[in-house]
Amino acid sequence: MDHNNPQPAIDPRSGFNSETKIFHSLRPPIHLPPEHFAISAAAYALSLRRNLPWPDSVALIDSSTGQHIYYSELTHRINTLAANLQTTIGLSKGDTAFILSPNSTTIPILYFSLLTLGVVISPANPLSTESEIMRLIGLCKPIVAFSTSAFAHKLSKLRPKIKIIIIDSHVFDTMTKSSKWELEPAEVRQSDLASIMYSSGTTGKVKGVMSTHRNLIAMIATYHAPLIKRESPAVFIYTVPYFHMFGFFYCARSVSVSDTVVVVMGKFDVRKTLRAVEEFKVTHMMLVPPVVVAMVKSNLTAGYDLSSLEQVTSGAAPLGKDVITAFKSKFPDVVLAQGYGMTEVTGAAFRTINREETERWGSTGRLSGGFEAKIVDAETGKALFPCQEGELWLRGPSIMKGYMGDKDTETTWAAIVSGGWLRTGDLCYIDEEGFLYVVDRLKELIKYKGYQVTPAELEQLLQTHPEIVDAAVIPYPDEEAGQLPMAVVVRQSKSTIGEADVINFVASKVAPYKKVRRVVFVEVIPKSAAGKILRKDLRKIFVPGYLSRL
Repeated sequence: MDHNNPQPAIDPRSGFNSETKIFHSLRPPIHLPPEHFAISAAAYALSLRRNLPWPDSVALIDSSTGQHIYYSELTHRINTLAANLQTTIGLSKGDTAFILSPNSTTIPILYFSLLTLGVVISPANPLSTESEIMRLIGLCKPIVAFSTSAFAHKLSKLRPKIKIIIIDSHVFDTMTKSSKWELEPAEVRQSDLASIMYSSGTTGKVKGVMSTHRNLIAMIATYHAPLIKRESPAVFIYTVPYFHMFGFFYCARSVSVSDTVVVVMGKFDVRKTLRAVEEFKVTHMMLVPPVVVAMVKSNLTAGYDLSSLEQVTSGAAPLGKDVITAFKSKFPDVVLAQGYGMTEVTGAAFRTINREETERWGSTGRLSGGFEAKIVDAETGKALFPCQEGELWLRGPSIMKGYMGDKDTETTWAAIVSGGWLRTGDLCYIDEEGFLYVVDRLKELIKYKGYQVTPAELEQLLQTHPEIVDAAVIPYPDEEAGQLPMAVVVRQSKSTIGEADVINFVASKVAPYKKVRRVVFVEVIPKSAAGKILRKDLRKIFVPGYLSRL
């Protein structure tokens, strides 16, 4: 052995340490404030923005009215609203605010004001039922609730114990513009809670994910470290809601890099979004996979000037190679980036950051700065080597504090294990160059005669059929096989495709054990706000005895 030239423990291509079996990030290192330093995530994001070459660019655009809010006005409104909330409502550090609202230009102002005060943000999907909302209220225990007038009735049971503030009112608008009082600085520590976000609940009950200011600061830093210089700010459209971690994080991230964010109001509509891309010269879009599929299959894009578009980023679930191929064929000059993240991670732990990386089709990118990862055999707990499939474990400064509520202490212990590792529950592998490939959720694997069938693979295949708009695959109980792959399919309008056609289409392209054995047709696939398939809802409808087993 040549002792003068020892082999490095960490592979420079993948970041894998062969001794510890830990994958390390190959990204530029992130620089965080000292942990004892008192600073809120809002103050941190605003401080980074001040170092950029655009002192007063456009921060927000209301797509429906064309109203522009510049960063100088945004900062003024944030501090003014914070002063009013502090004095007139009495909000202070450690209080929790529940928020029920669709996307609007008001939400970033409200979020930053609350973060500035050290108030914990707990937003929810306004389409939730009253009973669902009451459960969330029971988890986060707010002292104030903010809602638009359209959804305030869902909070009526909270009066008079909890003050409800209508954010699309003239009174609230005035609170963001003028104040009789000066803002009293709050000493927000990085270890203080910043938010309680709700996991999508695709396979079980919804959980309240507690994230600190430090978690949010660390995630902002991971995006700042490899930042590519631009001549002018990027112009973004988010189709993801601000009440989801995806939207919540990007709200803070956009301020830190001086993005211009075009806010599209109301329910997602392809025409409305494409019109906004054309009108406001949008350069970047944040989408979920169903929207990417819709853009690929829709003929509407031909009617709009999308020449300003530089990049589309997809998250929440992996895109199939056929969808990527179709997208690149239709939009050859647009970079299609992907990322992998979780509510529990405060954003994306893996992502692609340049055109070269996005050419690795099927991958969700490389490990972000500040993170470590392991691929672990779910049965033995043994850490695995590159290209071996197992459960993805993550460690880093943006990993959540835990789940909200005393009853969820055991859930937290199950998710965050010894050494601070977060068990993601996702079956993945990392290749020899450090790229992550997501196979499926471990809990969603279908066991057919001892074989493991991944629903995501079959769903991506079904979506390539010209007469299929959308599809989901769930397990159907069977005495002989254990479970059968069952396809839930949304047909194109006027399509006459039948069960046998779908079964034969899949059978012609996969191994025998992966074949779809049953098919049902529906009008729509139930999905979370982030675009994830709600398989538990489908099982309730189509799997006999499912509810009795819960």
